[in-house]
Amino acid sequence: MSAHLRVLVIGAGIGGLALAQGLHRAGIDVTVCERDPAPTGRLQGYRLRLNQDGLDALDRLLPPGLARLIWDTSSSPSRSGYRHGTPSGAERNVAVNRLTLRQILLHGLGDVVEFGRDCTGYQACPDGTVTATFADGSQRTADVLVAADGVNSVVRRHYLPHAQVMDTGVRIMYGRFPLTRETAELVPDEWFQLYAPLFGPDHQHIGIAPVHARCANPDLPTGLTLTDTADYVMCLFAARTELLPPDDELRTGTGRWLRDLTADLARAWQPAAADLLARAETGTFFPIFMRSSVPLEPWPTTSVTLLGDAIHAMSPAVGVGANTALRDADLLTVKLTEAESGADLITAIREYETTMIDYGFDAVRTSAKYGAIRMGQTPLPG
Repeated sequence: MSAHLRVLVIGAGIGGLALAQGLHRAGIDVTVCERDPAPTGRLQGYRLRLNQDGLDALDRLLPPGLARLIWDTSSSPSRSGYRHGTPSGAERNVAVNRLTLRQILLHGLGDVVEFGRDCTGYQACPDGTVTATFADGSQRTADVLVAADGVNSVVRRHYLPHAQVMDTGVRIMYGRFPLTRETAELVPDEWFQLYAPLFGPDHQHIGIAPVHARCANPDLPTGLTLTDTADYVMCLFAARTELLPPDDELRTGTGRWLRDLTADLARAWQPAAADLLARAETGTFFPIFMRSSVPLEPWPTTSVTLLGDAIHAMSPAVGVGANTALRDADLLTVKLTEAESGADLITAIREYETTMIDYGFDAVRTSAKYGAIRMGQTPLPG
């Protein structure tokens, strides 16, 4: 190992960027390689729920100004408006626009994050370091390689080939429409909350979630620009594959076709929600083929480790996936900081993995349980 710890993170999602912020703040040499060409290169979703775990992790990982900005750009919607919290005495359970959160997490990491870097694999070196390889033929060596590259993790497939990711049998179609004074009148009072779940026959599921997406704090740090996204209502429709067209048709279907398909299915049992689904802008509709990690036993610790969906992808049924990834980033930052200060590196990573495997797969099991109840998710093996 070099005199100073070098950490290479594969993937610039929420968890990978939060880890980079924590390590960078601790003075650790960290690089993030992301396959997408730019932060907005791929539509990944709209809003995220941040709970106590996620917000507390961000408070510890980020400089105070950025942590406060995340709180200021989050909201708890109500009919009377949007309640912007204050850190003291307020319920820490809020919605935040995914792109806004990612842009905040990228701030200050200009020399740390490299886009257009598609990792194809890695090799363990005799001296204990790890060399990652990329599609352009380049390589990068580090003391620690962290897989934060999501449910399709290239690193996980090489490192833990026995780790399973199962198809849950559920497909979710996401869309959104602008939230204005006029459209707000169409949302019933009981649906005007953080997330309103509606349950139908054959485990059909509709979700309605008003989101305040604009920045509430005009005094942004120098160099940070937040995309001007107006308030919106996220709406989703989930159903088992037996009720839907084949996956190939869902993948290739236009936004208009997906919107009309879901509105028609919803109209049979929830006409008011179907009217909201039908209002979604066609360019915002996209499908998610819901998958889940299968919990596995601990593995021998090395200088390669994982966080977030790369190791414990889960159903969104209880909305804790992003919060669990942030918890990973927080804990791994603590352990790698200890290694930078002289603690044994492998012992530090083992302590991270032992704790992460416990709470991470507990979250997978809980999400699968409620995914089965609320959406008809195929149960986990065993």
